[in-house]
Amino acid sequence: MIIGVPKEIKNNENRVAITPAGVAAFIHAGHQVVIETQAGIGSGFTDEQYVQEGATIVAVAKEAWAADMVMKVKEPITEEYTYFREGLVLFTYLHLAPEPELTKALVEKKVTAIAYETIQLDNGALPLLTPMSEVAGRMSVQIGAQFLEKSKGGKGVLLAGVPGVEAGRVTVVGGGIVGANAAKIALGMGAKVTLLDINPDRLRELDDIFQGRIQTLMSNRYNIAKAVKEADLLIGAVLVPGARAPRLVSEEMVKEMEPGSVIVDVAIDQGGSIETIDRVTTHSEPTYVKHGVVHYAVANMPGAVARTSTLALTNVTIPYGVQIATHGYKKAAQNNRALARGINVVDGKVTYKAVADALGYPHVGVDTILDGKVNV
Repeated sequence: MIIGVPKEIKNNENRVAITPAGVAAFIHAGHQVVIETQAGIGSGFTDEQYVQEGATIVAVAKEAWAADMVMKVKEPITEEYTYFREGLVLFTYLHLAPEPELTKALVEKKVTAIAYETIQLDNGALPLLTPMSEVAGRMSVQIGAQFLEKSKGGKGVLLAGVPGVEAGRVTVVGGGIVGANAAKIALGMGAKVTLLDINPDRLRELDDIFQGRIQTLMSNRYNIAKAVKEADLLIGAVLVPGARAPRLVSEEMVKEMEPGSVIVDVAIDQGGSIETIDRVTTHSEPTYVKHGVVHYAVANMPGAVARTSTLALTNVTIPYGVQIATHGYKKAAQNNRALARGINVVDGKVTYKAVADALGYPHVGVDTILDGKVNV
C-alpha cells in the first residue's frame, strides 16, 4: 500500500503524522511512503531524514493525497475536501460530531474515515487520544497561568502565590486523562486545585493518586457553580468519546467569575464544555473576553509543542497504521475490535453512533460493513 502524509495546514499546526521511525516501520512491512516536502520541519524532521528511511518526497499536497491511505494529525479543513475520493482511507483525528460539513464531504465522496480519537480498547481506554490529552491537560495550566498575567488580560494572579499571599485557585471539570494531567501540573505549580467528576470511583482513585492534596467533588450543578465562581483558572476537561461535549458550565456560572479570570476549554475539539465558548480560536488569536472573563478555545493546543506531540502521537498511531496498510482496513478491523471502533464513515454511511446521532444521519453498524465478522 502507498501511504501519503501531507503537510498540516491548520493555523500554527506544526505536528506531522509520521516520523522517520514511522517511515522505517512501513517500509519494513513492505509499503511505500509519500511525504509532502517540509511536512515534518515544524516538528524538527527534515526531508532528508525521511528519505534516508526510504520515503519519497513530493512537491505538493495533491501528490500525497493521491496515496491509498492518507495519515494526518488534524481533521481536514475545507481546502482539503477537494482531495476526497471513493476508495481513499483517511486515518487521522476527525472529531466529526461538531463538524457537519466535514462529515457531509466524507459521506458524499465515500471516503473510509478512521478516527484516531474513537479507537477504543475493550476496557474503554482511548489509546490514540491519550497522548494528546496528556499534552493538552498539562498545557492547559501552563497557558492559563500566562493569561492570568495582567499584561495578557488576566486578573494578575500568580498561581503559586508567595509566602504570606494566597495561591491561585484552579477548578478542573472532568477527571479523565486531561483533568488528571491538568491537576498534576496545577498542583506542581502550587495552586489550590478543585477537580469535579461524575464518577465516584474515579474521584476515589484521584484522591489516592494525589494523596488528598487536591479537593475532589462530585460533578453536579450545585458543586460546579460553586467551584466555577471561586476559580481564578477554570479548565474544561470533559469527554464523551466521539460525541459532542456536554455544556456543563452555563453562561450564568461564568458571569459569577471575577473579572480577569481565565477559562481554558480543552473540550473545544468536541464542541466545548463551557456555554460561553461560542467560537474556536487559533494560536494566532487565542483568546477573547466575555463577561470580563478571558476565554481560550484553541482546538489544536498540542500543535504548539509540536516535537513532543508528534513523537507522543506517532508512538501509538503507527502500529495501527501498519495494520491497516498490511491487511486492508476491513481485515485489520476484523482482527482488532479497537480499530473497528475507529471507523466513523465508510461507503457513504456513518458507522459511529454518536456522530450519527449528533448530526442526524442514520446509523449503520460497522459490523454490517465488515460482513458481520466483528462485534464492536
